[in-house]
Order: sequence, then C-alpha cells, then structure tokens
Amino acid sequence: MEELNKDYQKIVDYILNHPEFLKRKNYRHHGDISVYEHSLNVSKKAYFIARKINIQFGKPIFNEYDVAIGGILHDFYYNDYTKDKTKKPFFKQHGFVHAREALNNSKKYFPEYLDERIENVILRHMFPLNIVPPKNKEAWLITFVDKYVSCEVFPYLLKKLGRKIIHG
Repeated sequence: MEELNKDYQKIVDYILNHPEFLKRKNYRHHGDISVYEHSLNVSKKAYFIARKINIQFGKPIFNEYDVAIGGILHDFYYNDYTKDKTKKPFFKQHGFVHAREALNNSKKYFPEYLDERIENVILRHMFPLNIVPPKNKEAWLITFVDKYVSCEVFPYLLKKLGRKIIHG
C-alpha cells in the first residue's frame, strides 16, 4: 500500500501543491468538505481501483496516470460556486457548466498534464446530468467514483435538511 501511495503521490504532487489548486481548500463542495478534499478523494479512490483491477487482470485495463490526473482536475472550476448568488437560467447553473470550466482552467494552469483522454475525463464526469457520455474507461471510472464520493456526504445533508425541517 505504501508503494501505491508513493506512485500516486508522484503523479499528482505538483498539482496538489500548486497555488491555484490550493485555493480549492477554501471552496466548499457538497457537505462539509472542500473541493480540494473532494477532488483528492475521487482521484485517490479511482486510482486505487484502477491499480487493483490492472493487477488482478495482469495487464493495463485502465491508464492509472489518466485516472489520477483526471480525478484531481475534474472539479478544477474557476470560483467557489457556493458564494455566487447570481440568478442563472437552469442550464447555466453550476452542475451543467462546471465541467467545461474545469477543463478550461486545467488547460490554463496544467496544459502539460492534459491529453484527449484526460480532457474527456474532466468534461464528461457529470454524465448523465450533462447528456454526452464519457468516451473512455477512465472517464467512466471517474464518473462513477465521483458519484460515490459525493454520496458519502448524504448523512451531512440529511442532518442539515432535518434541522431546516424542524427549525423552519
């Protein structure tokens, strides 16, 4: 497991310590975690799944590098959407536009990490909310792991919702 962590860390270390990416520690995500934490959780879980499947089959089924980088950058959007109180048309709201923003931001700050496969991971991770499905296995893996990690905050959301119902 330690070797796995070292391999993963080598891939994502520069991005995780980049000043622009570090700003995501101050952006709220679903529940009570930051975008930084969420992105790290998605990337790490997906990377470990990809590695385990590759080892189990004895050949590369997933490109582990693409999974790690795509997972880290999938929510690398411009601003903290939770602080934006601007009224927007339904299809211009965060859930529909942030994947494109994350891709554009990734191209701006980390173009050397991107290729067609990683770009698809970032752009299509919101399927089925964004109706165009992922094109590659890595993008599908990040899409599923992102949903799983996002569901981990349900206890927090239910507690918050419960307070609103009880206290109005």
